[in-house]
Amino acid sequence: MSHTSQPMWRIFVWPMVIALLTAAGLFAALLGDGLWDSLAWLGLGVSAAFGLLGFWPRRRQ
Repeated sequence: MSHTSQPMWRIFVWPMVIALLTAAGLFAALLGDGLWDSLAWLGLGVSAAFGLLGFWPRRRQ
C-alpha cells in the first residue's frame, strides 16, 4: 500500500472551516435577537452536523 503526503493546508482546511463557522455562530448568539439568532443556529448547527457525520456508517468498497 503506497502513501502520498498531502500539503498541510489541505489537511487543516475543513477543521478551520468548522472552527470559523462555530466562532461565527457563537459571536452571532452574543450579538442579539431575531436575525442574529438565526445566524447563530445556522453556524452552530452546521458545525454540529459536521461533527455528527463522523458517526455515520460508511460503505465499504
